[in-house]
Amino acid sequence: MADRPQMRIDSSRALSQFYFHMITKIFASALVLAATSLLAQTPALTLKAATDRPDALYKAGETVTFTIEVTQDGKPMADGKVTGTLSKDGVQPQPPQSLNVLNGKATIIGKLDEPGFLLLRASSGKASAMAAAGYDPLQLKPSMPVPEDFDAFWSAQKAELAKVPVKSTLTPVASAAKNVDAFDVQVDCLGKPVSGYLGRPKNAKPKSLPAILHVHGAGVRSANVGSTFWAANEGGMLSLDINAHGIPNGQPKAFYDALATGELKDYRNAGNQDREQCYFKGMFLRLIRAIDFLTAQPEWDGKTLIVYGSSQGGFQAFAAAGLDERVTFICAGVPAGCDHTGSQANRISGWPKIVPNDAEGKPDAAALQTARYFDCVNFATRAKCRGAAVTVGFIDTTCPPTSVYAAYNALTMTKSIHTDVLSGHTNTPAASKFMQEAAFKHVRVMKN
Repeated sequence: MADRPQMRIDSSRALSQFYFHMITKIFASALVLAATSLLAQTPALTLKAATDRPDALYKAGETVTFTIEVTQDGKPMADGKVTGTLSKDGVQPQPPQSLNVLNGKATIIGKLDEPGFLLLRASSGKASAMAAAGYDPLQLKPSMPVPEDFDAFWSAQKAELAKVPVKSTLTPVASAAKNVDAFDVQVDCLGKPVSGYLGRPKNAKPKSLPAILHVHGAGVRSANVGSTFWAANEGGMLSLDINAHGIPNGQPKAFYDALATGELKDYRNAGNQDREQCYFKGMFLRLIRAIDFLTAQPEWDGKTLIVYGSSQGGFQAFAAAGLDERVTFICAGVPAGCDHTGSQANRISGWPKIVPNDAEGKPDAAALQTARYFDCVNFATRAKCRGAAVTVGFIDTTCPPTSVYAAYNALTMTKSIHTDVLSGHTNTPAASKFMQEAAFKHVRVMKN
């Protein structure tokens, strides 16, 4: 009995502590709700930027006026500030400017006195926007000449490849289209094999089909069996889609994730100190071997071969055209691999940016020399295909337009370029339509 008062006291303390914690939690929850409510009430800020010409094209020395539209909750901001920074397509940035917003708009004026792109980055808080003006982009020249032994180097690589027999294994898989047979294809090559999916119209006659080779953008993934659908287009085609790394197709996502974080992590920089070890050497030799395979098919028409890809796929399309005369047309969307040596002309280079800078900001000398053997600009000078269709985004910061035009301008055949003045690193629906129509037009022309 003597213990009971103490038990009541302990129980009262416990009850008080319980209520204290409950009140604290309720108060904290109220604070969170209040903060969330205030955040929700903060006007949403949106920026849009554009040049004063719809095509965003100017002559060197002309002035461009960029207009930045600023809205809050969908309404023009009455007044305020935004920051605008101009640069030469991402290099040599000018000092940021504080711009006054009046009736939802702010302006900034700039110019370039040389071929290239003037890029605007506008920002206010977390909101941002970009726009770019192209200055005589068709006058952009290579930043460095083609190496004197460029052809000798690649001739030696192709000679080594030729020692490997074109041995292939075809395994039937489900087709992406009716009246099309589909196969997983593995073709022996130097190092990793060519690994992809082939689509072939059922009952195709010998020497009746044009061929198209689909190549991939950056990353680690399976070939795309859906690309076999192209076999049903334009009266029938041999359609081969290959992955970029010579790895097995159709595996679980975890398989490719493990490669991307393991063996193939940062593959874009692998061997960048030595042209013999550069990762892209193997990738480009697989292009040639894929062409060996396609042109060996009895159904191939003997004259039409398109290489089609975007980003890293565009890089491969340029390389295929420069290395193999059997290529008759390329479609290269927002191509990577352009003008690696842009730093030598005070310009920006495109992905994969395999030339790093040292602590003083100078490009690595060994990587700079290696990169010259794997540059779309130099491949373009060797391309003998009948035509090319290229796309470019004026605010692409992955494969900047300055670098793309340097490669495009080096092409000497019939060519066309689709511009998306307010697009970054992507193929817009209009760009995709442009490339597809160009490919189909080439097929029709070659049939005549």
